[in-house]
Amino acid sequence: MSYNFESEVPEALGQLLKTETDYNVIIYVGEEPNSKEFHAHSIILRCRSEYFNKILTDENIEKKEGKYIIKKPNISPQAFDIILKYLYTGKINITNKTGTELLDFMIVSDEFMLEKLTKLTEDFIIENQRQFLQKDPVGILQIVYCFKPLVKLQEYCLDKVCSEPKILFNSDRFTQLSAHLLEIILKRDDLNLEEIEIWEYLVKWGFAQGQALNQDVTKWSQDDFNTFKRILYKFIPLIRFYGITTRDYFNKVRPYEEILPKELKDDILKSYMIPEYKPIYTPRLPKCNNIINDSIIINREHFTLFANWFDRRKENGKYINDIPYRFNLLYRASRDGNTAAVFHAKCDNKGATIVIAKFNNSEQIVGGYNPLFWDSSNSEKSTNDSFIFSFSDKNNLQSANVAYSYGNGYSIQSYSYCGPFFGCNDLYINYIASNDWYCRGSSSYPTLNLPNKMIMDDYEVFQVIKNS
Repeated sequence: MSYNFESEVPEALGQLLKTETDYNVIIYVGEEPNSKEFHAHSIILRCRSEYFNKILTDENIEKKEGKYIIKKPNISPQAFDIILKYLYTGKINITNKTGTELLDFMIVSDEFMLEKLTKLTEDFIIENQRQFLQKDPVGILQIVYCFKPLVKLQEYCLDKVCSEPKILFNSDRFTQLSAHLLEIILKRDDLNLEEIEIWEYLVKWGFAQGQALNQDVTKWSQDDFNTFKRILYKFIPLIRFYGITTRDYFNKVRPYEEILPKELKDDILKSYMIPEYKPIYTPRLPKCNNIINDSIIINREHFTLFANWFDRRKENGKYINDIPYRFNLLYRASRDGNTAAVFHAKCDNKGATIVIAKFNNSEQIVGGYNPLFWDSSNSEKSTNDSFIFSFSDKNNLQSANVAYSYGNGYSIQSYSYCGPFFGCNDLYINYIASNDWYCRGSSSYPTLNLPNKMIMDDYEVFQVIKNS
């Protein structure tokens, strides 16, 4: 008969670490004011870590009163505390650590040659830390790229920046990004920014590197242009100028045109002046570019958010890059005609749809999701999966508010004389009365606190297609 009491071993070792009985290693970690003295046992450190085994078997190791002395001023006591407990007990809990703390911990793991721990932390960040880059994208990117083993995390960070570029480009520290990292990002074909935006950000970065330059380019001397050219010369070939409209080129690029090579300027002019001329270049295509079809009201980030709402995905499980939906524009009021007849002709019996409407003279938008279908049967439908939503500012995703159906018999209403109709007067357009939108109840959805009557600039209806 045999018994397995192995669970008692890490508990006993954990208690040994806590009581520090018969320790013979002193480890000084960090620098003032963030420093700490740790006590450990050489036999455990040597068994559990190749790094410590090399140090503790070195004949030149410092000793004091019979104890080994190790100094690690370059790492934080907080990260080392987790490492030491792991070496003794084999247990680790990083669930509640911030992105910066996890990165610090991972770097320490790598230094101590704990490959399994490094990989575990890297995988945890990629799978669970959706906000990893938010607080300090520049600092985190530059740290991650200092450590060659973090290949997966480097690619994750680049994918994140390219799919949600404003995390980086709108950061207060964007202009402190190293030239090397900026070059890596601008080389990417999936950078999800308009080319003119990339040019404007590049100019902003360039100004920060040449701080003595006058912000008014009309007052520049030839020396100023030469300075700016030296700062940006390696980035000019990375800008896809052929993707910039003539208006934007004239207003935003032409003032700096002197820093462009003459051959490039001539070719850009040729592409603008000769319609049949097709320059050879690779346009940027974000990985999820195919999910959107021609919206003039919202962008890719809104569609990604809608996909999360469809599947009710929470913070730790949100779609970021690859979402399992495509969106096909069925109807736009300003393009197709703002009438009930056209709405039904374009949208009836097309399956799930999402509706987006923009307020007149405002950045506010409202809309709703019909997971069933529209028709002209003058009937009502019940579902728990429909929702209505609003953004007080469509340029700020944090201003979003979504309300799911209560599941009663009026979740969706289909009337031949109405457009989209959500709930029992919760959000709808009744063309008999006017072309305005109304919110005159909250019996089928929680209230979004919308006005009773809303004048819209335009509205769009997209067919929602789940990828097979």
